Amino acid sequence: MEYRYLGNAGLKVSAVGLGCMSMSWAYGSPDEAEGIRTIHRALDIGVNFLDTAEIYGPYTNEVLVGKALKGRRDRAVVATKFGFNIENGVACGANSHPKHVKEVVDQSLKRLAIDYIDLYYQHRVDPKIPIEETVGAMSELVEAGKIRYLGLSEAGPETLKRACREHQISALQSEYSIWERGLEERIIPCARELNIGIVAYSPVGRGFLTGEIKSFEDLPEDDYRRSDPRYQGENFAKNMELVGLVKKVANKHGVTPAQVAIAWLLMNGTDIVPIPGTKRVKYLEENSAAFALKLDKQDLESLDTLAGRTAGERYEPRRMAMIER
Repeated sequence: MEYRYLGNAGLKVSAVGLGCMSMSWAYGSPDEAEGIRTIHRALDIGVNFLDTAEIYGPYTNEVLVGKALKGRRDRAVVATKFGFNIENGVACGANSHPKHVKEVVDQSLKRLAIDYIDLYYQHRVDPKIPIEETVGAMSELVEAGKIRYLGLSEAGPETLKRACREHQISALQSEYSIWERGLEERIIPCARELNIGIVAYSPVGRGFLTGEIKSFEDLPEDDYRRSDPRYQGENFAKNMELVGLVKKVANKHGVTPAQVAIAWLLMNGTDIVPIPGTKRVKYLEENSAAFALKLDKQDLESLDTLAGRTAGERYEPRRMAMIER
């Protein structure tokens, strides 16, 4: 596994990370034992960048990651996120008030059973609280030794600029993939100007680009994606056509569509780190092997034809309203 730097403050992570959310939440029934095995295998093969958040569960994913890290903390780069009021297991609006930030970091540290968090993200920009106040509170956590690096998620250019005037931001986590290109026009250029690394979540389109889901009915009853607009009705059929293009490139190289999608991101810049999520060792090993795949000019031109053709929004309107562009 190769390694990359996020930002210019010294944060070094594996070129492919591991999104841990699905081990506890959103994608069918959780299997804690398999999740822990997957994290252990990730660390064994050099995938050291683990991504979680307080809202995943809520809380249960941080606990799972904490269990997996026992005796292995020094081999991992741990990223987690804050930014919501959570009541009765449900996120009830954004909350990035400085007082709240300082309270919830201690709760995350306790659940993760670690002394410090490597990368601490604001999960969504809170329109009620100036970003300078939130980042100011986060910088105090750095001084206190509770966190090491700062990140934002789904923040737009103006927020990034204002945040960086308060404290260096090492990473911006946003959805980015072959078929979700909304970062390219304004946000990636801004991040590069500010020396902010890009952490790409949902690099395989929440599983759609793997080609393994052949119909809406393949999704478990408790799977979040049953409410995902891109999995709905006519959108599903249109998006399956795009998967066919990815499969053609994959067949050419004798790899999986997921590996093609991850390799495409890796070739878009050394400041980009995809964090494909999985809860199984098999897919972890497959995803992490993508860094060795080199796509040629013809492949890249073919994959670029997917831009702007995805049917359906990323989220339902309520969640889309929390994303800056």
